[in-house]
Amino acid sequence: MHVTQGTFSFLPDLTDRQISDQIEYCLRQEWAVSVEFTDDVHPRNTYWEMWGIPMFDLRDAAGVMAEVRACREANPNVYVRVTAFDSTRGWETVRLSFLVQRPANEPGFRLDRLEAEGRTIRYSVHPYAADQPAGRRYKPEQANTAPGDRR
Repeated sequence: MHVTQGTFSFLPDLTDRQISDQIEYCLRQEWAVSVEFTDDVHPRNTYWEMWGIPMFDLRDAAGVMAEVRACREANPNVYVRVTAFDSTRGWETVRLSFLVQRPANEPGFRLDRLEAEGRTIRYSVHPYAADQPAGRRYKPEQANTAPGDRR
């Protein structure tokens, strides 16, 4: 399962150079850039944990990339995204967001069907990762390891 959220999500994962180029574009537009992370990537979870504070006065992508790297190192098995906020009067909204890290193992989602009153059918999406407690939802893949082998 490959989670698709934000801009570029149907493309292959961006390289650091491509991420830096996108950040440069955001800074040229004078958008505030921030780094966020979560282990609850449900489509309706729009409130991710913020890594530091939004960078309103930054003019160099290297500063944002340093924050992206620090967030990745501190949170190696979660989703990390870059968000660009346009504070222009009349817009005041996120103009661009894209994933810059995803866990090695993305277990996917289940579609639950509930038959309600009358002929009403309701659907909900349940991420398999949410079966685990927060902070332990995404583990590095342990392929090719023998039982009891803890790498």
